[in-house]
Amino acid sequence: MQKALYPENLSYRMSFSYKNNYTEQLMNILDPTIRFSQRADRYSLYRPEYPEAIVTFLEQAIGLKKDFNIADIGSGTGIFSGLLLGAGYSVNAVEPNDEMRAAAEDTLSTYQGFRSIDGTAEQTTLADHSIDLITVAQAFHWFRPEETRKEFERILKPSGHVLLIWNILQSDTPFLKAYTELKEEYSEKIVHPHRADLERIKDLFHPSPVITHNFRKTQQLDARGLKGHLLSFSTVPLAGDDRYQEMTEKLDGLFEQYEDQGLINMEYETKLYLIPSTRV
Repeated sequence: MQKALYPENLSYRMSFSYKNNYTEQLMNILDPTIRFSQRADRYSLYRPEYPEAIVTFLEQAIGLKKDFNIADIGSGTGIFSGLLLGAGYSVNAVEPNDEMRAAAEDTLSTYQGFRSIDGTAEQTTLADHSIDLITVAQAFHWFRPEETRKEFERILKPSGHVLLIWNILQSDTPFLKAYTELKEEYSEKIVHPHRADLERIKDLFHPSPVITHNFRKTQQLDARGLKGHLLSFSTVPLAGDDRYQEMTEKLDGLFEQYEDQGLINMEYETKLYLIPSTRV
């Protein structure tokens, strides 16, 4: 039986000497600065965007203003940063993966308020008490929780907030159930204890309150898009792996079975967790 791996138990950036090849392979599997390097293009093209209503939610919930200093931590290819920039806000996009960060820079560099930063959740390089709003979209489960919490406390203003966001793919249609089973069949077994888990998030940020809010979102993909979506996950095999052909053939079969006029629907629940910094 394959042992489940817990990424928060390992460094977000590895700086020590490896004892043997197995340890090195394990570090490469879990280190996000390595594992997403071959996925950046697919991630940018085929992962879903976030509901525009999130901006309205923030404006109403915390009084988000255009002069707020925002840090998008683990910003990846800039999907959520782009939503904020498009709404007229300025964003410090903090991302350690070179390829992911470069993809964001290619897409977002025309925005005057975009600042790209090579940093991690545990070491953002941002100034003390300089940030009004920290956002983390689809990335918090890769962070080392306690060190991240301390870093957030360091960079947040006393009146600031943290917003954790996940787009959670649903499995409530025959296609989505089959797609989820296919992905799980070929994925590495990695456990993310803090991924959209309200109780764990409450425990981590205790005694600060955690405000939750959910949105629904639909993404439509053609056959190429569905394949790109699957291959954007760092846990599934890429071309050259012995399992790749079998996996993609099964994926093609799923698309042919469930497509409607050349498209399939990917249904998401977007989960928000808003935490004030007054007691972070």
